[in-house]
Amino acid sequence: MILSEAGLNTELYTLVSSERLTANVSLLRFSGNTEAITTPGQFAAVSLPGFFLRRPFSVFDWGPGWLELLVEKAGQGTFLLQETKPGSRLEIMTGLGNGFSLESAGDAPLLIGGGTGLSPLLALAKHLSALCVAPKVLLGFRSSGDVCCLDRFTAYTDCLTVYTDDGSFGLRGLVTDSDLLQSCGKFYACGPRAMLRTLCARCEAPGELSLDVRMGCGFGACMGCSIRTASGMKRVCKDGPVFQKEELLWDD
Repeated sequence: MILSEAGLNTELYTLVSSERLTANVSLLRFSGNTEAITTPGQFAAVSLPGFFLRRPFSVFDWGPGWLELLVEKAGQGTFLLQETKPGSRLEIMTGLGNGFSLESAGDAPLLIGGGTGLSPLLALAKHLSALCVAPKVLLGFRSSGDVCCLDRFTAYTDCLTVYTDDGSFGLRGLVTDSDLLQSCGKFYACGPRAMLRTLCARCEAPGELSLDVRMGCGFGACMGCSIRTASGMKRVCKDGPVFQKEELLWDD
C-alpha cells in the first residue's frame, strides 16, 4: 500500500539481496511498488531506524515490482544499510526529483560517470537502448579495486571506456581527458563536482548533469540543498537533481 506523505510516494520495500561489489560499494535490490519512478535520473530516499533524515540514492535500475540502489559506504547510515539483512523491510520514498530527458539524446550520446556517479547512468543507457539509441559510455574510478558494474553497461553499449587514476585498470587518467568529449553531440554526466565542472569547460556539446549534494527532506520543503543557478536559486532535490549544462554556475 502506498502511503501519503506531503503528496509523495512512500512505501515499505523488502530487501531481496545485498551484493558487495567492491570494498566500499554494495548493490541492493528491493521488491515493492515502483510505479512512481518514471524516468532515469530520479532518486529514492531510504529511511533507516534510528536516523532522522532519509538517505538519498540515485535509482540504479528498476522494473515492475523491483528497484536497485548502488550504496557507497560514506558514514554510519550507509554502513548500516549495507549490513541490512535480506528480508528486512525499509520505508523508501520513490519518484523523487527530475531525471534525464531522452528525446534530445541524438544518435550516440556520451554518458560519463565518475565513481558511484555511474549510478543514474545505467538506467539511462537501458532506456536509450530501448529507443534504438546507441550511447557511448565513459567511466572513471580511482583504481582497479573500485571498478564495478561494467557488465551491466555492456548490455546496452558497444563503446565502453574505463579510466583509472593510477592506470591499474583501463586507461590511465581521467574521463575528462577523453577525446570523445570533442566529438559527442550531447553528454549526460554524474560524478564529483570537479569532474562535472571540467566537463562543462572542455566539452562544447550540450549536456545534462546530475548533482550529488547533501539533502535534508528530499522533496523541496527544507531548502537545504539549494544552489545558485543562472536562473536563480534552485533546489537540487526538487528542481534537479538533473540540470542543463548552461544552468549551472561553478563559482564557489
